[in-house]
Amino acid sequence: MAGKKKAGLTPGKIIIFVVEILIIVALVFVLRKFICPGTDPENKLNYVSMEKFTPEEIGISEEVQQQIEEGGKMQGYLNIALFGIDSTSPNVSALEKGYRSDCIMIASINQDTGDIKLVSVYRDTYLNTGKDTFQKCNAAYALGGGNAAVSMLNSNLDLDITNWMAVSYRGLADAIDSLGGIYIDVDEAEIGHLNAYQGAVAEILGEDYVPLAETGYQKVNGLQAAGYCRIRYTAGDDFKRTERQREVLQALVNAAKGANTDKLVETFNKVSGNVLTSIDKDTLLSMVKNISKYSIVEEGGFPEESLRTTGTIGAKGSCVIPISLKDNDIWLHKFLFGDEDYVPSKAVEDNSAVIYNDTSAYVGY
Repeated sequence: MAGKKKAGLTPGKIIIFVVEILIIVALVFVLRKFICPGTDPENKLNYVSMEKFTPEEIGISEEVQQQIEEGGKMQGYLNIALFGIDSTSPNVSALEKGYRSDCIMIASINQDTGDIKLVSVYRDTYLNTGKDTFQKCNAAYALGGGNAAVSMLNSNLDLDITNWMAVSYRGLADAIDSLGGIYIDVDEAEIGHLNAYQGAVAEILGEDYVPLAETGYQKVNGLQAAGYCRIRYTAGDDFKRTERQREVLQALVNAAKGANTDKLVETFNKVSGNVLTSIDKDTLLSMVKNISKYSIVEEGGFPEESLRTTGTIGAKGSCVIPISLKDNDIWLHKFLFGDEDYVPSKAVEDNSAVIYNDTSAYVGY
């Protein structure tokens, strides 16, 4: 294998992304609190309370509230929004707002079975980011942090998310290295991009890096995994990149399941300072009852492949366009919750109409 190299790419030329280690951070936090009740890990996490917000203020429609209260299909699921922020700052304050969410993922957990379904919301998706401003959805986090980004997801996707986590770029490398690395499959088209991107991450961290020398299924370290998650200039573009991000998250879950308690606590200690979250102790503790059951069983992307297109929407740039936001939401609720008869809210119907009116002249559908 090649020796260590000094990073040589300029940070300003590349956006640094951190894949969502967030589910694993949550599970590690729960396990630590359960096994070591005398400790106080809460002071390590950067906590943002959602209690002061009404459902309407974070985009949860009356129709969604009514459906859950009346025992609809969404009842019994815990939905968590996971954000990877494109900040190059090492400070956790950079997670508060001002930077776009380079990656947006929804983890929907069936609390009866422990099954987790993951959906990547493509960062360039043309949606209502708040106050009837339609643009790339990753702008919501920059405008108002996690709460604004959650409101964007709820109001466009008819969800009831109140739990979210955001992570800084340093958390990815630390978590993977603490767990001893993860296994991924790197092909010929990816390896050059992987090494270039990990060089950019290494320069931000002020660290050396080890270029990956071979393709194939292999163990990679934190910087190498970060580089893998950034790859977008291969077949599939950004859609393929989100698949890589979910692959790394799955590999992290597998690595954590094979770790002992001491290693999980060590991992938590390394990453907790680089996390900003609205998940409180009680919610996390409720997960511990079924912690051994958690497994990622299915994954997808939003908008759904057959219900999306792409195009440049004037000054708003190149966007992923839901051909019908309404139809995409029907697909999403079937995928996540098995709801065959979902009827989107009026807010979604209104957003769907605006998206069509704004984009149809550019893409001709």
